[in-house]
Amino acid sequence: MTVAAMRGSGITAMLAHAAARTPDAVFLRTHEGDLTYRQVEQRSAGLAAAFAAAGIGPGRGVALLMHNSLEQVLVWFALARLGALHTPLNTALLGNHLIRALRVAEASVLVADAEFLPVVMPVLDQLPELRRVVVNGLAGEQRFDDLADYQCRTDPYPPAEIDDLAAATLLFTSGTTGASKACVLSHRYLARQGQLHATHMGLRTDDVLYCPFPLFHIDAATLTVVAALACGGTAALGRRFSGSRFWDDVNALDASVFNFMGATLTILWKQPPSEKDRAHRVRLAWGVPVPEWRQGWEERFGIPLRQVYGLTDGGVPVYDPLEGPQKPGTCGKVIPEFDVRIVNDSGHPLPSGHPGEIVVRGREPGLLMNGYHAMPEATAQVLKNGWLHTGDLGTLDDEGYLTFEGRLSDSIRRRGENISAYEVEQLLIRHPEVLEAAAVGVPSELTEEDLKVVVVARPGARVTAEELHEFCLATAPAFMVPRYIDLVPALPKTPTQKIEKFRLKQDGITPATWDSQAQQTPRSYQQSG
Repeated sequence: MTVAAMRGSGITAMLAHAAARTPDAVFLRTHEGDLTYRQVEQRSAGLAAAFAAAGIGPGRGVALLMHNSLEQVLVWFALARLGALHTPLNTALLGNHLIRALRVAEASVLVADAEFLPVVMPVLDQLPELRRVVVNGLAGEQRFDDLADYQCRTDPYPPAEIDDLAAATLLFTSGTTGASKACVLSHRYLARQGQLHATHMGLRTDDVLYCPFPLFHIDAATLTVVAALACGGTAALGRRFSGSRFWDDVNALDASVFNFMGATLTILWKQPPSEKDRAHRVRLAWGVPVPEWRQGWEERFGIPLRQVYGLTDGGVPVYDPLEGPQKPGTCGKVIPEFDVRIVNDSGHPLPSGHPGEIVVRGREPGLLMNGYHAMPEATAQVLKNGWLHTGDLGTLDDEGYLTFEGRLSDSIRRRGENISAYEVEQLLIRHPEVLEAAAVGVPSELTEEDLKVVVVARPGARVTAEELHEFCLATAPAFMVPRYIDLVPALPKTPTQKIEKFRLKQDGITPATWDSQAQQTPRSYQQSG
């Protein structure tokens, strides 16, 4: 397939096709209202005209600092129509972190919700390349452009002629282990990941896809908004995940499919049973990780769970199959559009069942990121001979089922043993009073590292560090039993619910840390409800 043959197959063309086919079907939904396919097409085309008049065109950088909203998606589609470089930013950024992200994005324009002006204004004098700030919800502030004025444009801007493999969006990695990198995603990547997700999830035109995670993550962007566009369904965007409010949000948005990640399933599972558990029309939930108590979760809530394996850098190459057997403990099966291998430290393929690094290759152009923006050395480290080296540890069986074993960089070296933090965390979560757990390595007086776990108890639970230590002794090999345990009310997280391990490492051993070798008196911990 040539590049020329792929022109016009991005999200702009997908939207035009959907608006012509089902103009009055609802495309976007939030708690603030709905927009049909025709409305999104018309309003994003008008916004594109306003941005073009402001000097935005192909390749120009525009950053967004916005909560999930109808307006954010309209801006995104307007920028795609222009061929501009669209960069949605983590809304928790401030100070030097915000300055760095805007510089990496090479943003000449920032579109921000009004509530973020107190964060934006102090950094403006350090960003001379940022020519314009457009504010959503201006509320009388005269220093900046008002997004409402931009949306008044009714003269549609024709779609620009754009190479499908050109950069469309920069999505920053989570930054859970250090500084985040900006993944360069092409127009084709955005379109094809949404199309493949719709196909391999079996999504339908009557589906309402609910995602409570932010649009600066692929789960909300390509795997919800573009997937809904691909199947002709509705993308329903929440503001944030809330365990206590989750089923109310699901019903208010009439969701039939939802996305989970991190501890979201555990949080729902460990809440007291309620009549809300089955008072919904959800037919499917997908995400990672799927817990060992999957069957009990499915029976309680009446919702089948489907697992995937994916990452921003490499898309989603593995799905639980729609037909045929699902293998417990695996992430699913490699789909036909991708190749997946397991390799050793030298990059040589390993036999079936042998653990090693997961590497991914697309069988068609544009299924992987183009690289890390303005970081050629980092790009060269992960993209080698067409293969993306994920940094994840896993095994692959003869039938193409992938098992995720954890992050290569998230292993702890203790007395000659390499310990998977992921396995330790899964061990702790089996305890009925544990809601979340994070395992990290801390300096040891014996060189290498010692094992520390940071644990959040479920609401209302009463548990001691000694109880957790005894639980580990009874259920795990000795080298996986943590020496140190911290009981905390919450773990530091990114807005996509990923644990910021680097912060836990920085905390190290504190006066509140329980040490199994210090002969401490066991301390009880009561988690508030």
